[in-house]
Amino acid sequence: MNAEQKKPGKSPPPPHVQLILMCRTYWLPRMLYAAARLGLADHLAAGPRTAAELAEITHSQPAFLYRLMRALAGLGLFSEDQPQRFALTPLGAALQKDAPGAAYSTVMTLASPWFLKASEQLLHTVQTGETGFEAAFGVPFFDYVAQDPERVFRFSETMVGVHGAEPAAVAAAYDFSKFETIMDVGGATGNMLAAILTRHAQPRGVLFDMPQVVRDAHILLKKHGIEQRVSIEAGSFFDGVPAGADAYLLSHIIHDWSEDRCLTILNHCRKAMKPGSQLLIIETVIPPGDAPHPGKMQDIAMMVLAGGQERTEAEYASLLAKAGLRLSRVVPTASEVSVVEAVLA
Repeated sequence: MNAEQKKPGKSPPPPHVQLILMCRTYWLPRMLYAAARLGLADHLAAGPRTAAELAEITHSQPAFLYRLMRALAGLGLFSEDQPQRFALTPLGAALQKDAPGAAYSTVMTLASPWFLKASEQLLHTVQTGETGFEAAFGVPFFDYVAQDPERVFRFSETMVGVHGAEPAAVAAAYDFSKFETIMDVGGATGNMLAAILTRHAQPRGVLFDMPQVVRDAHILLKKHGIEQRVSIEAGSFFDGVPAGADAYLLSHIIHDWSEDRCLTILNHCRKAMKPGSQLLIIETVIPPGDAPHPGKMQDIAMMVLAGGQERTEAEYASLLAKAGLRLSRVVPTASEVSVVEAVLA
């Protein structure tokens, strides 16, 4: 539904039209992917160019490229300042490779042919309980990503793009100053840990993830000026978790996996925890009822891609109890995620 249809006093389209409009959004990710893959935002960064000039640079057909850019201009990415000549808008500028917010990498992942191919298997997942990704590619999602260093990099950037507002919101909403050591389990390159330690001067951090993931973490930690407060440990949370921290952080980890694999991770965390330690799960917590909520859409993606799921507070309490942990409270943040706090049962 567009802005015109949402104006006060204007009736919404009839149900059949609403359904058809939903289906037409199918083209949007493909258009954005084409623009990103061709580097159109970067080519326009120095100033306006004609579709013919851009076609020569990108090895495209001028007439067809013009039609793509005209459609994207209608969405606000470009402006056609002269016939068939386009300039970059602030929205389009966000699609440059080095623009803040990681939109480029996010589009290159979420709108990629391989990602969309997996999403087409939603019906298969609903009917069989199998992940759509394995049906499409024959291997689990994270194994596929790990096969290509470019995919690994883009996926890490995508997590920053999708969850970019969350680290600061989490650091502001929860009192991390009570901990001496915070271990970010599966913390990638340290984005969440950096936000927490930047806001709270007392704790030290431990970043724990696979060797290929934490390899470049020192760059981000140095950028935030906290590299001296963080130690980096390489390993898999399916094999074990280092012991001795006051807080164990699982940010967007539990929603990635089946219940059995979640229990493996949680059991390893429980074994590593000392008396008084806390486990902090950073995830979207789905509220009860049928009101729209972004977590409900994210839940579909987790179901199809990796066999994971988003959960309600009651479902988190049940899962944690199976791992010998007790949910003590849920702390909301100014972002879509909450902090699910758990202690030893």
